[in-house]
Amino acid sequence: MTSDLPLPYLRGYPPALLVQVRELIAAGRLADTLARRHSEAHEVRTDRALYDYVNELKSSHMRSAPPLAKVAYDAKLHIVRNALGTHSAVSRVQGSRLKAKREIRVAALFKQAPADFLRMIVVHELAHLKEREHGKAFYALCLHMEPDYHQLEFDLRLWLTAQELA
Repeated sequence: MTSDLPLPYLRGYPPALLVQVRELIAAGRLADTLARRHSEAHEVRTDRALYDYVNELKSSHMRSAPPLAKVAYDAKLHIVRNALGTHSAVSRVQGSRLKAKREIRVAALFKQAPADFLRMIVVHELAHLKEREHGKAFYALCLHMEPDYHQLEFDLRLWLTAQELA
């Protein structure tokens, strides 16, 4: 009955690819396959470590992007907003100027995720500092920061599927 199994993280992918995913699930090999492909763990467990990690990526690929006021893990993010990460700009008046504080929040489930997936979500949110919409320029920027971005995004969707099935 895996052919009827809903795959919410994989909507929009070709049916032939979904058949392959369902075969991996039916054989009980999805989680093992991903664990072999993305075995490297990370040590970015605190908000401070995440802030440093994000700023290191930002400084090596996006020097002219605006500074970040806050970077944090958010335990409610995945459940409440159905998102894995968010970026926001909080504007306020300071004297005669309008200041914007930029923030990035990453779903707390990435504390335990493989290092590749944390990097992918951070690259995604950093790209939003320059490009608001998911367009050609946005994905070009993602690929500039992470050449395997599209494969990592697909594998992350597989990993989320495996997490839900476990």
